Amino acid sequence: MKQLFLFSFVLLFLSCKTSTSKQSSDSNQQHVQISPVDYETQITAEELKEHLFILASDDMEGRMTGEPGQKKAANYIRDFFIEHNIASPPGVENYFQEVPSSFFREGSGIKDTENVIAFVEGSTYPEEVIVITAHYDHTGIDKDGNINNGADDDGSGTVATMMVAKALQKAKDEGNGPKRSVAFLLVTGEEVGLMGSKYYTDVDPVFKLENTVANLNMDMVGRIAPEKVDSPNYIYLIGTDRLSTELHTVSEQVNKLYGNLELDYKFNAHDDPNRFYYRSDHYNFAKHNIPVIFYFNGVHEDYHKHTDTPDKIEFELLEKRARLVFHTAWELADRKERIALDVNE
Repeated sequence: MKQLFLFSFVLLFLSCKTSTSKQSSDSNQQHVQISPVDYETQITAEELKEHLFILASDDMEGRMTGEPGQKKAANYIRDFFIEHNIASPPGVENYFQEVPSSFFREGSGIKDTENVIAFVEGSTYPEEVIVITAHYDHTGIDKDGNINNGADDDGSGTVATMMVAKALQKAKDEGNGPKRSVAFLLVTGEEVGLMGSKYYTDVDPVFKLENTVANLNMDMVGRIAPEKVDSPNYIYLIGTDRLSTELHTVSEQVNKLYGNLELDYKFNAHDDPNRFYYRSDHYNFAKHNIPVIFYFNGVHEDYHKHTDTPDKIEFELLEKRARLVFHTAWELADRKERIALDVNE
């Protein structure tokens, strides 16, 4: 009896110790602070270069909306999402949102085309979403037979969006994904009137517009504008404070913590003669009262020319800019309250 009692006591002691150790381990796990810095390293100049040299190659034939080169690019982007286990959204068949030829101006001759969409589902507020956009189409082949590769416009924003998606999916795979969902919308038809993003916002918003927290749009983010040659560590931001002062504040804070880029608001002026605020895909979100940031390196001598080739991209700088967008998306997705719209009295 004494031996049996002693054996039972030892088992009870070991059980209590194991239980206490597990509770302590669980408690420690609950208090581990995950930093987005742990995942920004998924975004590298080397991989950005690898993908851009493919997307902006002659094989893509200038990625003209509805043409074979654009279809090749769409398939390449979809294959990337599949490879990295980044999901196609509910209601979207195999990552493609079809944009029919009938949506374009009558007589334009534009064929059926498609947006490419993937997303990382949020853990706490999955119905709320931050949408990151870039257009993967370009202007095709000119009348002299030159292929307009569109490396900066907007191959740079396209590959940056792909890398941000990879980083956020890595976080989710390790159980550290953001609270809100993040969607990656690579749009077609930008060069013919912002039509891919217009189709998404006006006809078939895969994620409800009322649940869309913000749109972060990258269009030309891989080069240095002539006026910035002496201070290349910059990015032009447009729209940050147009609808939400809080978005502007978040953007500034994130850059101070992680980006350390010069944020230049030259083209954000309401009287900007270039009217860039109205000239890229973010505008189709802004017109629906969704706060936006347009990331832009400015115009250079190769804009809309066949000389916009991937060998001219500043890949280290593109990495920094893509990481800034990643950190901004993370902050918007992971904060306790969604950013607020300004109330205009």
